[in-house]
Amino acid sequence: MNHVLKNIHHEYDLKHILHPFAEFPRFLNEGSRVFDKAEGAYVHDVDGNKYLDGIGGLWCVNIGYGRQEMADAIAEQVLTLPYYNTFTDMSSVPASALAAKLAQLAPAGLNHVFFTTGGSTSVDTAVRLAHYYFQANGQPSRKLIIARENAYHGSTYLAASITGITRNYTGFHTLATDQAPLVHHVSCPNVYRPFDGMSEPEYCDALIAELERKISELGAENIACFFAEPIMGAGGVIMAPDGYHRRALEVCRRHDILYVSDEVVTAFGRLGHMFASERLFDIIPDIIVTAKGITSGYIPLGATLFSDRISRAIIDDGVFAHGFTYSGHPVACAAGLKNIEIIEREVLCGHVRKTGPYFEQSLANLKDLDIVGDVRGRCYMLAVEFVCDKATKQNFDTSAEIGRRVALEAYRRGLIARNVGDFIILSPPLILTKEQIDFVADTLRASVLKVMDELKNAGG
Repeated sequence: MNHVLKNIHHEYDLKHILHPFAEFPRFLNEGSRVFDKAEGAYVHDVDGNKYLDGIGGLWCVNIGYGRQEMADAIAEQVLTLPYYNTFTDMSSVPASALAAKLAQLAPAGLNHVFFTTGGSTSVDTAVRLAHYYFQANGQPSRKLIIARENAYHGSTYLAASITGITRNYTGFHTLATDQAPLVHHVSCPNVYRPFDGMSEPEYCDALIAELERKISELGAENIACFFAEPIMGAGGVIMAPDGYHRRALEVCRRHDILYVSDEVVTAFGRLGHMFASERLFDIIPDIIVTAKGITSGYIPLGATLFSDRISRAIIDDGVFAHGFTYSGHPVACAAGLKNIEIIEREVLCGHVRKTGPYFEQSLANLKDLDIVGDVRGRCYMLAVEFVCDKATKQNFDTSAEIGRRVALEAYRRGLIARNVGDFIILSPPLILTKEQIDFVADTLRASVLKVMDELKNAGG
C-alpha cells in the first residue's frame, strides 16, 4: 500500500467515522490507528507495523485471525443461502443447527435460543424475555432490574442503563437515572477493594446482605431479573468473592427473580470452557446472554439462551413480539458453527486451561513494580491496576493518565493493550504460545518501567 493511500484512509476515518468512546479533543488531534491485515494473534496497520493483539479485537477473536476455513464456510453459505429471516415460521439450516449446538453446550435446562446481532441486543432480549415471562405468569408488576455498579452490559438504550459504569451516562438519559428508575444497582463485588478492610468471606456476606436489602427496598414482587457477569469485563476485570455468584443465585431463587448471566465475554473458551457459569462458578442461571466469541468476531452475532420454564410460559401465552431483521442470519450462524467446530477440534478450551495459569503468573510477577497494585482475572481475561500507593490502594489522579501512558508504551513496542482509566486490560486470542505470553509480560514490564521513570523525573 502506497504512502498516499495510507494518508487517505487516516483522513477518511478522521472525517467520517464517529468512534465509540473516543476522547474527541485528543482524537481530532491524533487521529486513529488504521489496520489493514491480520494473521494468527497479530494485526498490521497501514503504516507497515505489526502488533501482537493483546485485546483480541475487542474480547472476541478467540480462534485468531485469518482462518481459511472460516472464510470458506462464510463464502459457501453466502452462495448457498445468504439470507433468510427467522420471523413467525421461517428458519434456515445454519440457524437451527447452531441453536441445537448451543443448547448442547449450555448448562442443563437452557435449551432455547433467541438469536441477536450482538451483546447489547442479547441483553435487551433477556429483559424482554423476563418481562414477558412474568406477564404471562400473572405477575405484571415484575419489571425492575438489578445490576452491579461498574458492570458493563452494552450500549443500546436499555443495555446502557443496566451498565453500572456511570461515566458512560455522560450526555445521555438512562433508565437508571429516572425519578422512578427501571434499573437499580448494588455494589461492585471487587475483592481488591472490599468494604472497610473486610476479609473475603466477610465481604461476600456483606454483598449478599446488600442484595437482600435492595430486594426488600424495591419489593421482590416488582423485580424481574438480576444481571451479573461471571467476571466483570470493561469495568476492570473484577473478580467477585468466592461463592458470591452461587449465593446471589440462591437469593434470586428465593424471591423468584430471574438470574441473567452475562457471558458476552466469558463464553467460548476465554476462561477455558464454552460457558463459565456452571463450570467455574457453580450456577445454572435462567438466562445466558452471549456474543463476541460465538463467531470469534468474524461476523456479528449474539444469542440469548433461556430455560425451559421461560420457554413454556412464552409458548403457552401466544406470541413473543420481539425480533430483529438479522436474527439467526444464515451466514452468521454458519460462521458460529465453524468457529465452535474449530474450538472443539483444536481443544482450545484445554489449551486455555493449560496456558492460562502461566499467563496469570507471568502478569502477577509485575506486582513487584511500585505502581502495580493488583493483577487479576483468569486465563485469557486479565487486568493490571495501577496505584500511586500500594498500602492505601490509592489511584493516581486522572490527569496522570497512567493507564493510557503504559498502553502507548506497549503499543510502541509492538503490543496492543487496552487502557480503561488506571487499568490495562488483556483479552488476546486463545491461541497464544508461552513465548507470546512472555512477550506480553516482558513488554508490559518495560512499558511500566518507562512510565515509572517519567514519573520519577517529573517528581511524581
